[in-house]
Formats: sequence, structure tokens, C-alpha cells
Amino acid sequence: MDQKKTVIVTGFGPFGEHAVNASWVAVQELKKLGLGDEVNLCVAEVPVEYQTVQSLLPSLWKQHLPQLVVHVGVSGMATTVTLEQCGHNQGYMRLDNCRFCPESRCCMEGGPDCIRSVIDMDTVCKRVNSSGLGVSVSVSKDAGRYLCDYTYYTSLFLGDGRSAFVHVPPLGKPYSAEDLARALRAVVLEMLELMEQNKGKKHCLHDQ
Repeated sequence: MDQKKTVIVTGFGPFGEHAVNASWVAVQELKKLGLGDEVNLCVAEVPVEYQTVQSLLPSLWKQHLPQLVVHVGVSGMATTVTLEQCGHNQGYMRLDNCRFCPESRCCMEGGPDCIRSVIDMDTVCKRVNSSGLGVSVSVSKDAGRYLCDYTYYTSLFLGDGRSAFVHVPPLGKPYSAEDLARALRAVVLEMLELMEQNKGKKHCLHDQ
């Protein structure tokens, strides 16, 4: 009997004009749907604070020993559910909710500029879009150099690339929380499937 897989999915707390953060609302809806009997789904809300991310993420990875960690964030510019392929180390100049930003402007001093997920987001995107879900999915290579990108890079580093980031549009623009949750469920299950298929294959995590 295979042991249950553990997947952590996080959403962000309020910030700026997002008094209700669509990402956390969608993740709470996903928790209600679950990921099936074979997956233990843990969800967590991440405050929009650089220093909290630095302490919270290592403890999540260590405590749950997940196969995959998926971070979900809101983007006011997004009109689709957007899969981010990589996280970036430098360029963090926007202040967080504590009016703080890293003095070094980077996530991890001496770390690689960019870390890619072991998951091929184009494949996940194609599979979900062809499944008749009714929610459009796209792929991006720039998670925006704010808490989303910062969190993603940190998780990619901690988990050797076994992480993903999904940007969702604000609620009602055009999707409901339930629509977003269904899309997240489909995306995460495809990611797990892809990771299973790719077991044993070598991945290059760092852009050369």
C-alpha cells in the first residue's frame, strides 16, 4: 500500500487594494474539494511579509515533508489562471505589509538568479486547457518580483524544485472562488501526475 502523498497549498493574506485576497479564498475552497483519497492536502495562509516567509516556509517543508508545495497568489493584471515556471532571486524593492524589504534586494545572497520548477508548466497548461474545465490557464516566466516571486524562489530552493506557483485573477474577474478552486484542483493533480511520470529522470533546476 502506497503511503499517502502530502501536498501543501498556500494562499496569501490581504495587501494593498486586495482587502480580500482571492488566492486564500480559492485555496480554502480547494480544501473543501480535496485532492482525492490518495493525497493529504494541507493549506496555509502566508502573510505578505518577507521575514515571515523566511521563517514559515522552512517549517512547512520540514513539518510536512511534502511531495509538492504549491503557492497561490493574486494578480490584479491576470485574467487567466497563470502557472509560473520559475522564481527569481533579485530585484525585491517593493515594501511589504510591514513596510519592509530586504536590504540586499534579493531572496538568498549567493543563490542562483533563477530556479525553475521540476514541473513543465507548458505541459500542465495544455492538459488542463484540453480537459474542458471552463477556466483558462496560461504560463508565465515572471512572477513579479514581489512576495509571490520571493515565496516561490524560497520554496524552489528548499524543495529542490518540487514547487509551483499559480497566479489567480481577483474574484469575479472573471472567475468565482469555486471556479478557481476547480482549476487549482485540476492543475495540482496534473502536476502530481507529471512528477510521477518523470520519476527517475534528471532535471536541471538552475538556468545556465
